[in-house]
Amino acid sequence: MKTMWPENVGILAIDVIFPSQYVDQTELEIFDGVSAGKYTIGLGQDKMGFCSDREDINSLCLTVVNRLLERNHIKPTSIGRLEVGTETIIDKSKSVKSVLMQLFAQHGVTDLEGIDTTNACYGGTAALFNSINWIESSSWDGRLAIAVCADIAVYAKGNARPTGGAGAIAMLVGPNAPLVFDRGLRATYMQHCYDFYKPDLSSEYPVVDGKLSIQCYMKALDNCYQLYRKKFEQKFPDFPKVGLDALDGIVFHSPFCKLVQKSLARLGLNDFLLTSEEKRSIKYPGLEKFNNVKLEDTYMDRDVERAFMQAFNTVFEAKTKNSLLIANQVGNMYTPSVYSCLISLLINTDEKQLLGKRIALFSYGSGLASSMYSIHITKDCELLQKLLDQLKYVKPLLESRIKSSPEEFSELMEIREKNNHSAPYEPSGSIDVLFGGTYYLKNVDEVHRRTYERVPISNQQLTNGCQSS
Repeated sequence: MKTMWPENVGILAIDVIFPSQYVDQTELEIFDGVSAGKYTIGLGQDKMGFCSDREDINSLCLTVVNRLLERNHIKPTSIGRLEVGTETIIDKSKSVKSVLMQLFAQHGVTDLEGIDTTNACYGGTAALFNSINWIESSSWDGRLAIAVCADIAVYAKGNARPTGGAGAIAMLVGPNAPLVFDRGLRATYMQHCYDFYKPDLSSEYPVVDGKLSIQCYMKALDNCYQLYRKKFEQKFPDFPKVGLDALDGIVFHSPFCKLVQKSLARLGLNDFLLTSEEKRSIKYPGLEKFNNVKLEDTYMDRDVERAFMQAFNTVFEAKTKNSLLIANQVGNMYTPSVYSCLISLLINTDEKQLLGKRIALFSYGSGLASSMYSIHITKDCELLQKLLDQLKYVKPLLESRIKSSPEEFSELMEIREKNNHSAPYEPSGSIDVLFGGTYYLKNVDEVHRRTYERVPISNQQLTNGCQSS
């Protein structure tokens, strides 16, 4: 008997959470004494979500997985794989996945594959790939998978602090999905480097070489995109379009929004250099003076960057800009970042414009690991609408957050820094500011065992069918 692959494997449902508190980046510019627009224009960030000491990586994951199950009426017995991608490490041995077993073991579910996957911001993508691979393998038993991406991105005082953020995303993976993974169209680039890393296990803060990190990101993007293009052209030799023209949307890992705009322009530069010279003047008028540039020489070339950002601004507006809502309002989530951009694109685009479209995703994690792959969106209106209906809570939830002053934000960051890995420990952050349904850290005992409780969900939230995170 011939074994058949399950069809249309991809994302069946997706849920996102972010902190209930944020700091305004314009106010943070004043507080930090930097020039006006450094964070808002220079980085492209308006607000930054942050967690008090009441939330940690375990509580974020408990919240997002529980809500994915509840919102989509998923029976825990229907899940056969659960994997977490994170770089927010609070235990060198015990996985976050093992903590999440509390949500499943009470239903008699202990046969649940998967643990944690770690490599900076790439871990969530690895967890997602592993979930897809499991379903398309001989190990699949017919159940569904959940891939979880979660992180709390915090930085020491200084230039990097406004590029922080926090959040979690859980994706239900299985066959007959509205967001289908394109088979054979994964392009990966990995290399050893020290652009961003966390060698001090007693601290939440990373060591960052900002200039090198951006160069590594762009080099990885170049390599992934060129390989993706090659695989695409091999798989679809008669497809009439190539490069960016063949894609209806492109979303990126977003450390900060301005880098995403530069990244789209970078793909334009790749398309330009991969086009024969006789066709360049027709397709890319005004860029002829860059005919002889070498890709490896352009990473810090501001003239090239500005020219291609301007030349491909309409492409950015049409295919990428709508993906930056959550990134702009919450900040860098690390592993969930690229998937928050996917959600933003879905909720900011008319359903009719999404049907049947192909979206490319670029995932990057420092150190480094990166991949570009694509999904195509179903042509089934009802199937897509079901997914979109489950995401209607996102914009109202963003608007319902509480603004904190830069002074309050700084104080809460100092509390996190001072009490990192403390035991025993009683958190001091307010529970009242948390969204209904949020899991929070109750205490840490003398041997570092953590206990969690959940904020009740109000009757109004239940009536609206929009359980807050």
